[in-house]
Amino acid sequence: MNNLQFAAPCLMGLEGLCADELKRLDIQNVRAENGRVLFEGDFSTLARANIGSRYAERIRILLGMFPVYTFEELFQGVSKICWEDFITEKDAFPVKGHSIDSKLTSVPDCQKIIKKSAAARLGRHYGTSWLEESGAVHQIEFLIIKNQCSIMLDTSGAGLHKRGYRANAAAAPIKETLAAAMAELSRVRPFSTVIDPFCGSGTILIESALKALNIAPGFKRRFAAENWSVIPASVWREERERALDSIRHDAEFQAYGYDIDDEAVALTLENARKAGVEKRIHVEKRDIRDFDSHFERAAVITNPPYGERLLDMEQARELYKIMGQHFVPRRGWSYSIISPDDGFEISFGRPSDKRRKLYNGMIKCQLHMYFKN
Repeated sequence: MNNLQFAAPCLMGLEGLCADELKRLDIQNVRAENGRVLFEGDFSTLARANIGSRYAERIRILLGMFPVYTFEELFQGVSKICWEDFITEKDAFPVKGHSIDSKLTSVPDCQKIIKKSAAARLGRHYGTSWLEESGAVHQIEFLIIKNQCSIMLDTSGAGLHKRGYRANAAAAPIKETLAAAMAELSRVRPFSTVIDPFCGSGTILIESALKALNIAPGFKRRFAAENWSVIPASVWREERERALDSIRHDAEFQAYGYDIDDEAVALTLENARKAGVEKRIHVEKRDIRDFDSHFERAAVITNPPYGERLLDMEQARELYKIMGQHFVPRRGWSYSIISPDDGFEISFGRPSDKRRKLYNGMIKCQLHMYFKN
């Protein structure tokens, strides 16, 4: 099916990265908006975006956009969508969504109206008054903001940050999509050496490795739309082959992780093995006070424990001070540190060369970048 419209939600602050990435995947008509990126394509585009996007949270088909002020307008707008192009007589089609700053404030009522309207159209099309919904799940999602309604089908299933390698995680893990963004903003390349002195479950190291080797983050997982009868299995097979052919086996990338917790060290190694990058990642137990800087060039990328995660603010700021003493300006070295603390630079001992506002979950943070020597 050609000329599909897509919407890829992403963490606030990552819209530009997500849009640029989709363009690099040869996806057309990419436009960044607040909190999401829109683009166009076919079923191959759908599969490619799911398999290859490092920064999107999920891939949705955007089926319709229209103003709504009443439930009748919502019903009629939904009834105009060609649900039968995607949903068979036996498929399940649950509904969920959000309404923000709009006349229709009741999300449960919106769910009921959308479900009723979609079911009525499907029933007419298939000539039945009963839809058993025992088949593949087609998750309907709606978003109503300031009385403008978007109706979508989720194609991803589990969020795209769930790459499949991190069944377990250390305390307060960073989201995979955010870790991937930190690697991009830190300019990780196939020849890079990356260090994370607070590696936790290894997410930053693994995402850096996946990026450096150009391994598609969704290569090893499955997606909800793989169960849809309207999408040929060959589409997914061809896009996985495309991703496989793009891997940089010649990359010189190496990563080094340190943590004071034995369990974190073991977990990082296990997750790296699941991600298929264990030969590129080296981990050992080590305190930040013993930080090793013998490499000629390196990118330090880290998410240190802080007040809202593992340490109280006084302990966190003492940790920042120690980091500032060890992360010294040096040719060929860069340091990228994410923190929610507005006083980070004071504790660290010097202002950032560049800052980027990012969100770690719901926590507003700054990515402090140091690269001048």
